[in-house]
Amino acid sequence: MSKISNQHSQINNQQASWFASWFDSPYYHILYKDRNYREAQVFMDNLTHYLNLPDKAKVLDLACGKGRHSIYLNQLGFTVLGVDLSENSIEVANKNANDTLRFEVHDMRESIEEKFDAVFNLFTSFGYFDKEEDNLKTLIAIKENLSEYGFAVIDFMNVPFVLDNLVAEETKTVDAIDFHLKRYLLDGYIIKEINFEDQGQKFHYTEKVRALTLEDFIEMMEEAGIYLLDTFGDYKLKKYHKKDSERLIMIFK
Repeated sequence: MSKISNQHSQINNQQASWFASWFDSPYYHILYKDRNYREAQVFMDNLTHYLNLPDKAKVLDLACGKGRHSIYLNQLGFTVLGVDLSENSIEVANKNANDTLRFEVHDMRESIEEKFDAVFNLFTSFGYFDKEEDNLKTLIAIKENLSEYGFAVIDFMNVPFVLDNLVAEETKTVDAIDFHLKRYLLDGYIIKEINFEDQGQKFHYTEKVRALTLEDFIEMMEEAGIYLLDTFGDYKLKKYHKKDSERLIMIFK
C-alpha cells in the first residue's frame, strides 16, 4: 500500500480543521462553481511554457481540489498526480483518471515517495494551518518532492493588494442560495465568514488563510533551504508589484 493510501485513517482521525470540513462540503463547490476555467488554462499554458517542462514531465498538483488544473495539465501531455485532503473532491476528480492522470487523498505537509519535474500549489492553497511550522513543513515537503532539475510554483493571493481592496460584506446568490460573506483581517489571518440557509437549515463556515507576504515566504524559504528564482503578479506572468498585483506567483527550487 502506498504512503498516500496509508494516510486515509490518519486524516480521518485528525481533529477536523476548517479546511477539512468546508472543502469537503458540497456548498463549497456551489459557491465557487463560476471560477474562470479559461483563465486557469491560460495560466497553465504560460507557466509550463516558462518552465520549459520536458515532454511527458511528471507534475504534482498539490491541493488539487476537483482537479481542474490537473486535468488540463494532463491534456497538455504531462503525467500528473493530483492530491488533496478532501475525499469528496478526490472522488469527483477520479472520474477523470487515466494511465497518466491519478488522484489521491494526501496531506500536503507530508512528502510523497516520488520525484516530480514540477510541483504546483495553485489558487491560494497554502497558509491554511494554525501552526506556523506546518507552513514550513509544507515547503520542505515540496522541496523533497522535486527531482534534481525540478521546479515548484506557489500561486498565492497578493496580501497587500487584497487588503487594500477587501470587500467587507457582500451577498452572492448561487443556485438559489444566498451566501452572506464577511471578510476581515484578524491575528495575521484573512478571514472569510460564510453564512447561508438551505432547505430550512442554517449553515456557517469560515475560511482562514495566513496573510503571508513575499517577505514572509522568503524567510520561510530560506529556513527550508529553498531558492526563490522568480516572482510574477498575475496569470499572464507580468512582473510582480507589491501594491498593484492581484497574485503573488513564486517559482523556486
